[in-house]
Amino acid sequence: MPSGPAAGAATPVETVAARAVRIASATALGPYQSAVVRIGFSATWLFFLLRELPNRRELYGPDGPWGWDLGSRLIAGNHAFTSLLWTDSTIWFEIVYALALVSSALLMLGWRTRTTSVVFMIGVLSLQNRSVFVGDGGDNVIHLMAIYLVFTRCAQVWSLDARRAARGAARDRIGPVLWAVCGLALLAGTWRTSAAGVSGGGEWWLWVVFWGMWAVQGLWWATGRFAAAESRALLDVLGNLVHNAAMVVIMAEVCLIYATAGWYKIQGTRWQDGTALFYPLKLDYFSPWPELSSLLGASGVIVMLLTYGTVMVQVAFPFTLFNRRVKNVLLVAMMLEHAGIAVLLGLPFFSLAMIAADAVFLPTSFLRRVGAVAGRAWRGVRLPEQRRERDGASERPRTLVG
Repeated sequence: MPSGPAAGAATPVETVAARAVRIASATALGPYQSAVVRIGFSATWLFFLLRELPNRRELYGPDGPWGWDLGSRLIAGNHAFTSLLWTDSTIWFEIVYALALVSSALLMLGWRTRTTSVVFMIGVLSLQNRSVFVGDGGDNVIHLMAIYLVFTRCAQVWSLDARRAARGAARDRIGPVLWAVCGLALLAGTWRTSAAGVSGGGEWWLWVVFWGMWAVQGLWWATGRFAAAESRALLDVLGNLVHNAAMVVIMAEVCLIYATAGWYKIQGTRWQDGTALFYPLKLDYFSPWPELSSLLGASGVIVMLLTYGTVMVQVAFPFTLFNRRVKNVLLVAMMLEHAGIAVLLGLPFFSLAMIAADAVFLPTSFLRRVGAVAGRAWRGVRLPEQRRERDGASERPRTLVG
């Protein structure tokens, strides 16, 4: 008799693979991490747009040095998407900028995230692709994460959507209206870029993706409203798979950023002799606190520790994902590093973008504790107000009616 496994019996590898597929399809993993990424990137972009509100026309609008003709020639060559080149109207620019602001705020709050995440992505692509030479490395990270967030279920916790789902709201009237408005806007955009032949519409397949997202959103609502439970369960499985794949891509993107940055630093001499950190500390443009920058730059030991520490942390981080404790230590070190960049070099939005990207690796237990503390603080603020309202109601004179 053969001593091997019985015919048809699953091997350990097949068992592990089947379990992984079952978990990935049954659950949208990382709900707290995806919520932090959503809040972090939408808040970073919102604060950036608010800070540059007085300078918006010089950065992305008709008053900038990167004029309409230069922008049109660039977009005609790289086929990028930007709605700001559909027309040179100042009113249209203000509308797009306002939509970018509103969508960032709504996405941060988690209101109708399936729709607002797409509008948020369109706003990011429209503004950044209009003037590609404006910004820093943080813009590139926001550019990528805005695309990835569209495919995540990032409103499972800490959002108005989660609050509405927990309340078990009855018939949804806002969703169909919002879906119809988005369909009309999508139809107008498709006509503008195809029939009118204006630049800034991107490749044709991009509009296929937009229409596909719009159709999936309608199918999702119709299935939940009219179809059987099995059909909705199938859509949930597909949504979980897409979400989990997008979360893996986000984590891989963060690891790729740090790995490439660290290995490129190793190959250069400026990070070996410390001049890559020393020179920026002496530049007025990167010295919001000149006294502090001079103090750090005057110490060769501090410059050496910061230089070699930065390189070692960036190179080692992707390999520490297999050890939770070491990963958490390096994660704190990288967040502190970006906080230092924000203070010393005056790059707050780059640092906020990178900290938001790092947050995808934060432990779930830590995020739950942070949420619990924030919830208790919020209830502590609300309870005195509710108590005052109750006391005020009890002091009102009662009438005979009611």
